Amino acid sequence: MSDTTSIVIFGASGDLTKRKLVPALFSLFCKDRLPEDFQLIGMARTDYDSEAFRNQMKSAMQEFAPAKFIEDEWDRFAEKVHYVCGDFGEEHARVELRERLRATEEANGGRANRLFYLATPPSVYESALVGLGETGLAQQDRGWRRVVIEKPFGRDLASAHHLNEVAHQVLDEEQVYRIDHYLAKETVQNLLVFRFANSIFEPVWNRLYIDHVQITVAESVDVGHRGRFYDGVGVMRDMFQNHILQLLSLVAMEPPASFNSNDIRNERVKVLRSLRPMRKREVAENSVRGQYRGYLDDPGVAEESKTATYAALRLFIDNWRWTGVPFYLRSGKALAGKTTEILIQFRSVPHLMFPMEPGEQIRPNQLELCIQPDEGMHLRFEAKVPDTNATMRSVDMEFHYADAFGPGAIPDAYERLLLDALNGDPSLFTRADTIELAWGLIDNILAAWESDPQPPLAIYEPNTWGPKEADEFIAADGRAWELGCAGRRS
Repeated sequence: MSDTTSIVIFGASGDLTKRKLVPALFSLFCKDRLPEDFQLIGMARTDYDSEAFRNQMKSAMQEFAPAKFIEDEWDRFAEKVHYVCGDFGEEHARVELRERLRATEEANGGRANRLFYLATPPSVYESALVGLGETGLAQQDRGWRRVVIEKPFGRDLASAHHLNEVAHQVLDEEQVYRIDHYLAKETVQNLLVFRFANSIFEPVWNRLYIDHVQITVAESVDVGHRGRFYDGVGVMRDMFQNHILQLLSLVAMEPPASFNSNDIRNERVKVLRSLRPMRKREVAENSVRGQYRGYLDDPGVAEESKTATYAALRLFIDNWRWTGVPFYLRSGKALAGKTTEILIQFRSVPHLMFPMEPGEQIRPNQLELCIQPDEGMHLRFEAKVPDTNATMRSVDMEFHYADAFGPGAIPDAYERLLLDALNGDPSLFTRADTIELAWGLIDNILAAWESDPQPPLAIYEPNTWGPKEADEFIAADGRAWELGCAGRRS
């Protein structure tokens, strides 16, 4: 990355830039991972000049990422930071940005790369993409041009398809980087290494040895001041369409032919294509929707809102590896803890050869993959209790990132994503076909939920693990939700 490179952030005065993007870029700068000759240009309607913008970003670093802040390094970094005040949808602002880029890039012979980051509300994405096309700023005549688009990418299949069409009128697919920060978490990336760099797991990673899979993404906070926004989104659009289905695809994918980004993304897409479609009646049988008590009192929430703040799903993947293995997915707000974890439940032993009490069973092996906040893994197996005939007890083999690599070893996900976008590696970004397949599944579920008669909306108490109906839902299959990593912390 020795070429001149301009990084342009639209919506630069917002929280995402302050909390995530500038701290990530500054950390990459301190690690000498940014291009040697780069400039960062922030653009927004807030009335700053470049100096005021630098001061705002410095204050944000000291507030949100104090451990990363180094005064001397910041002074060098700040020299590269500029600001353009204006709305990119307006002609004069576009001209000013174009002139700012040209002035810097012409000083280096006119050849320069450009990374545009849409840190704006989703309603602005289309006009920003059109603007990049009309101004010629995205033309790849004198360097590469890439655009990073934040989630949510659409709110249903139709809007996502339309936005893809708009993007493809201006950009080739390989120029579009749709971001899902969950894919950049070290523990999520480690799924690929865990599965495909260790020969002991892949032979048993299938329907012959695995009974079921649970994926939990739980949040302890309620919707708070985001009530108006959340009431139009709900848990399915907020969590399932992106984060949870991406985790599912990594757990269930076939081994890629190589570490090439297209090979990896092709296998993830195959998983989504293999998900068993559900008719309206089957959606009701394979899902639970819930709402925490008190949600209707949150500011901005409609008086009789039926928006789900919790959901549990049962999905099946119809292919040779996974046929018959249920995947249980759940996520919710105002739950008893914050955790993201994947639990692989193996089948019970086929024959009980040990003396046991009537009705007693050997606990099946479990593999827990803790994505956050207790990053690591736990493998549960049975061991003989000393000084007994054949009494058994479950024990764990454990791996924790903090223990193995030291505290603070895991970088923020945005560091990896920004670095990959600069390097042209889209492996951890979402492709157009993946987006549309995911929305197709979610649209079908939401349509069934919103049809007449609607499936019941279960009410659950805050600071619990969700409605009792979700427990009954999985219990009907002879299984139970496992707390896993969250249970160990409690």
